[in-house]
Amino acid sequence: MTKSWVNLAERLGSDLHLDLAGPGSRRAVLIGALREAVRDGRLAPGTRLPSYRSLAADLGLARNTVANAYAELVAEGWLIARQGSGTRVAPRTEPVRPPRVPKAAPARPAPPAHDLRQGQPDASSFPRSAWLAAARRALNAAPNEAFGPGDPQGRVELRRALTEYLARARGVRTAADRIVVCSGFAHALRLLFGGRVLHGPLAVESYGLGFHRSLLAAASVRTVPLTLDADGARTAELAELNGVRAALLTPAHQFPTGGPLHPERRMTALDWARTRGGVILEDDYDGEFRYDREPVGAVQGLDPDRVVYIGSVSKSLSPALRLGWMVLPEHLVPAVLAAKGEREAWVGVADQLTLADFIDSGHYDRHVRRMRQRYRARRDRLVTALTARAPHIAPTGVAAGLHAVLRLPPWTERSAVKAATWQSIALDGLADFRHPDATMPAQDGLVVGYAAPPDHGYAEAIEALCRILPPDPAEH
Repeated sequence: MTKSWVNLAERLGSDLHLDLAGPGSRRAVLIGALREAVRDGRLAPGTRLPSYRSLAADLGLARNTVANAYAELVAEGWLIARQGSGTRVAPRTEPVRPPRVPKAAPARPAPPAHDLRQGQPDASSFPRSAWLAAARRALNAAPNEAFGPGDPQGRVELRRALTEYLARARGVRTAADRIVVCSGFAHALRLLFGGRVLHGPLAVESYGLGFHRSLLAAASVRTVPLTLDADGARTAELAELNGVRAALLTPAHQFPTGGPLHPERRMTALDWARTRGGVILEDDYDGEFRYDREPVGAVQGLDPDRVVYIGSVSKSLSPALRLGWMVLPEHLVPAVLAAKGEREAWVGVADQLTLADFIDSGHYDRHVRRMRQRYRARRDRLVTALTARAPHIAPTGVAAGLHAVLRLPPWTERSAVKAATWQSIALDGLADFRHPDATMPAQDGLVVGYAAPPDHGYAEAIEALCRILPPDPAEH
């Protein structure tokens, strides 16, 4: 016999799962299942059971089988049968076995009083009304086939919208059939390296996200650091790296130190890729947000056949959407799709369709412009406060993005991070982003995000930050 669901609609008003698998006659198995349901509390005292006819029909059993099972359970004291009130669960005849309670999860730490972590947009500014309107339009216009098994390449509506938008806003040269939708940058790395589309070792910048390095290490990819300075990664070092055929760069806004990759170094990286038969991975994580300079276009636009351009809406809209994209050289598209599988398993169709409409309708551009103004104002308030309260600490990387790096006096970073913890300020030290094999001199600093705090708490967050900054060594 098999498992079945019984609708106890007369009084219980819900479904009850009876496990009818096991050896023995149907009557014996049914008796055991009902007895177990009473014992573990799924059938509470006083619960009215279905009639013989209803239960027999639900389970595909003979009425006599159900009637005999009820009669035996009444005789054993599990059930009671009274004229006019049907068959009910009797008062407890033995203690109910307590349900298995999983071990309590470790208590989560209290949220910080001031969240100044990098990489987080202002969650309160998500354009809910415009997004909802776009979702309604997109779902009403979507063809029926959109709600079947997902295309691993992504909805064509979104890929077409991205083709136009990325060309206009970021200088990307592509076509819809060279875009693969993914759930973000980390997912792109998993597909490219975990899926064996690309192979290590991989050149990376000496400062970057440790999470990405861990992800690559899990795919058995060794990362080799490139030295950084004010002009970005020293891409001339690529020629000295034996066996390296791929390099991961943040050309528009080096993460986390800030600043664009110098044009000559862009061309050096591309020349290396052409000569070596390699590829550049371009992480354009916050390219829309620039304040004091002209937009820095994508490296991909200089050589679409040697650059994998990766972007997402994590900074511009919300990381909760899990929407990103890879713009690929044509020869890599089949391999990436093979790594992804026959069906879309990560990114929902409804969100893809909504983002496509959001872009096509112009709402995405308007939202980015609005947030650019808001983040610039926040950046300015931070810089002004530092100038007044801690003029010896220089904020860098503030011409773009959602964070600043505060350069600290030597040997003061660790104490500043500890002081921030004591003051319930969430931020990162620059050392957290340093590649363990980096050879360039270490620098003390704090990576301070200015997008996440709510408007009403931003001034207090800046004040708290200024209190934990180390004093000017020249005054002591």
